[in-house]
Amino acid sequence: MNNRLETLLAEKGHLLADGATGTNFFEMGLGPGDPPEMWNLDQPEKVTKLHQDFVDAGSDIILTNSFGGTRHRLKLHNMQDRVFELNKAAAALARKVADGAGRTVIVAGSVGPTGELFEPMGALTHEDAVSSFSDQIAGLKAGGADVVWIETMSSMEEIECAAEAAIENDMPYVYTASFDTAGRTMMGVKPADLPGAVAEQKQQPVAVGSNCGVGASDLLVTTLAMTDARPDAVVVAKANAGIPVLHGEHVHYSGTPELMADYVKLALDSGARIVGGCCGNSPAHVKAMRDAMDGYKRGARPTVDEIVSKLGALVSPPNENAGERRRGGRRGR
Repeated sequence: MNNRLETLLAEKGHLLADGATGTNFFEMGLGPGDPPEMWNLDQPEKVTKLHQDFVDAGSDIILTNSFGGTRHRLKLHNMQDRVFELNKAAAALARKVADGAGRTVIVAGSVGPTGELFEPMGALTHEDAVSSFSDQIAGLKAGGADVVWIETMSSMEEIECAAEAAIENDMPYVYTASFDTAGRTMMGVKPADLPGAVAEQKQQPVAVGSNCGVGASDLLVTTLAMTDARPDAVVVAKANAGIPVLHGEHVHYSGTPELMADYVKLALDSGARIVGGCCGNSPAHVKAMRDAMDGYKRGARPTVDEIVSKLGALVSPPNENAGERRRGGRRGR
């Protein structure tokens, strides 16, 4: 298996991922409720521009416009029979930008949750979930993705199914979860348990970590928990640009490029090796993160108080009594 992500990580030590897809597309004219995946066919120049802007800002990894690319998500728009076509197009657009970068840029095939609940809470079976993810990943592979990037997950079972599908398609994979409920995922998963989610799989992930959630401070607390539990793991930190605030019909994220530059340094000091941005992060944020990573000098492992003093208060502090782990899935961002 050609694992370009692992090779580049070994060469550079730390890698910078890109920023937001959905929130940047809204700024570019995507309507509320419109499926971003259709832009791969209808507005390819806009998808290409965002990829190019992130590459120009210094991203080592760009994620494809395919977060909602399973048949379960696409059926909400009566497009469930276009899974392969849309995902192949998403990867091909990113591949073209990456190949023209003049340096190694990794194309990560974004795979988000199905939005369905597993049995017995819902109708989704293990076999159906694996099949759905496999169909999506086949399209991403055909379009030229280097790695499968499973993201914004909340249940161990859905992570396992997506990982199994990546392995079926002979693809390396990364997975991240969203810890947005008192330091756990919506389905009760703790950060310390995440690196072991696919321990029984014959092929292990290249990296694991967290994305999205409720702010940069909270995400770094989960990073500390993961690197404490598994110091040997390659950990991903891909935080939102601060906290979303609704201004009329416009959602504004409070995090400035300067704040996200501070976040990069704290993430690296916390043990993350792949750092990037999720919702609200523009190319300007990513450029600030690139500059911070390039000028990075290792510091002491931060405390939670130090993170809060630099990035702001925790929005949903960890709570060990927040509830038992449950089986199921979430709709995703």
